[in-house]
Amino acid sequence: MSLEYDPQGVPLQVREARHVPWLSVVLGYGPMLPLVIGAVLAWVLAAGPARLAIVLTLTWGGAILAFLAGVRRGLSFRTPGGARLSQIATMMALFMLAIGGLALPSLVARTVLLAIGFAAIVVLDPLAAQQQEAPPFFARLRPLQIPIAVVSLIAILIRL
Repeated sequence: MSLEYDPQGVPLQVREARHVPWLSVVLGYGPMLPLVIGAVLAWVLAAGPARLAIVLTLTWGGAILAFLAGVRRGLSFRTPGGARLSQIATMMALFMLAIGGLALPSLVARTVLLAIGFAAIVVLDPLAAQQQEAPPFFARLRPLQIPIAVVSLIAILIRL
């Protein structure tokens, strides 16, 4: 990543590589594995253990979605002139979906909110990359990475 500056030292534009860094591959796909494992366990275990697997999986999913909301907030710090209202609104929406996914008593509601949040990221992160509000590689990584979470959550929702 490199920045261009105007004569007063104000950043003009962030320049980043378009390829997905290997660490982003590892740290992007790795957190999806517990969601896949949880969805599989929800289907293969008996009712009691399956419910525990679902609760743990939704808790993990909520934590990951909250983390991704934080990533959006962190990226907004690099916006020349300060964060845009749309960036803050997106971050807050993702964070509130994560909180609902962590705190609601209904497992169905928790699952739906998390699925909506992750599905939103599939759309919003590539758009943010196109608008230079996120690294360019988000446009390539997110559409492949995040559907793993969405499919896992749909599998859990069907099981519920």
